[in-house]
Amino acid sequence: MSSYIPCSPSEREQMLRETGLKSVDELFSQIPGEIKIKQLNLPEGMSELEVGRYVSRIAGKNVRFGTIFRGAGAYNHYIPSIVKSVTGKEEFVTAYTPYQAEISQGILQSIFEFQTMICRLTGMDVSNASVYDGASAAAEAVAMCVERKRTKMLVSAAADPATIRTMQTYCNGSDRQLLVVPARDGVTATEALENMLDDAAAGFLVQQPNYYGLIEDAETLGQLVHAAGAKYVMSVNPISLGIMKTPAEQGADIAVGEGQPLGIPLSFGGPYLGFMASTTAMMRRLPGRIAGETTDVDGRRAFVLTLQAREQHIRREKASSNVCSNQALCAMTAAVYLAAMGPEGIRRVAAQCLSKAHYAASKISEIPGFGLRYKGEFFHEFLTECPGGDASAVLAALEKEGILGGYPVEGGILWCVTEMNTKEEIDKLAKILLTEI
Repeated sequence: MSSYIPCSPSEREQMLRETGLKSVDELFSQIPGEIKIKQLNLPEGMSELEVGRYVSRIAGKNVRFGTIFRGAGAYNHYIPSIVKSVTGKEEFVTAYTPYQAEISQGILQSIFEFQTMICRLTGMDVSNASVYDGASAAAEAVAMCVERKRTKMLVSAAADPATIRTMQTYCNGSDRQLLVVPARDGVTATEALENMLDDAAAGFLVQQPNYYGLIEDAETLGQLVHAAGAKYVMSVNPISLGIMKTPAEQGADIAVGEGQPLGIPLSFGGPYLGFMASTTAMMRRLPGRIAGETTDVDGRRAFVLTLQAREQHIRREKASSNVCSNQALCAMTAAVYLAAMGPEGIRRVAAQCLSKAHYAASKISEIPGFGLRYKGEFFHEFLTECPGGDASAVLAALEKEGILGGYPVEGGILWCVTEMNTKEEIDKLAKILLTEI
């Protein structure tokens, strides 16, 4: 894995020179060494059947947890069987970019339905056809906010670190400045934000609920941002919107987020789905594509690409974004999930996440050494302390029982509870933690 790149040796050497790297291993240096495989060391002369069996035995060593208490950006939710039944159809799996509306009515309608549902979910006026994931959606929102005299973007320190890093990468490549607003008691420090909002500030992004699971005072933050003449961006968990105020109700100009909770399985980290929606005033700054509804010459309902950024075709050097595709299959998956669940279904999932997470927090925080780090309101994630500040022993003990525990964060453990977790599983978790202290 660490040494294979599908190109000729000369092309490989040219790539390394252009990127200023010394080796292919250096190119993949950010991938943890423990998950890299140099080679499989297959015995020579094996048939295709024998190789298949050999690799299957290796794959059989992968651990699949029956119980999951981890989130931190990817969440374990129930997916109705109809979702895979619909999206697994060949005509959807193999569909490509809808360049010609005349022969792409099905895929265009699926995109239009997805956009409509995202607007209903977020309360915003318009949505695009999707982007690659939630982090890239947040980064694309930066380009929507910046103007000639406002080139500085702000982001809350309580946002997902991966989102912040992705925004930094985009800003570094476009000579924009990204400043991180400090957090206090697990949420954005309003005083710090107010002090950092100057005439050069183009916008501010807050995550709701934030990385620590806490609910931000989003309306107050939005008022501060707008008072400074900047744009307000909210990165939201779509399931939480079943019971929480929408970004529109909290004053957002742009709403972005990770669509994975909407019927997309964990799948070892992807592919996932980034959604973007905005007010009408920001519509023409949305990257990628927007599918729209119209009528044909006979007055029948039809679908078209209403707006499409031209950066993938011409004048790329002047483009504000270089998104030239979308996650159409994942977007359809989200649309089918939302259609199957309906508003009441999403509300019930969110309510179960909330109630079960609070039950788990009460049980875990009663155990000495596992108290809640922050006292604010939370949705379905919460951060606890960990005895000794090292979570490895605790998580290893849970793994022995087939449980994937929370995510180690800053000397504590970030737990996540969804509708998939039963009371018995939560009680078992608490019992194991009690024996580990």
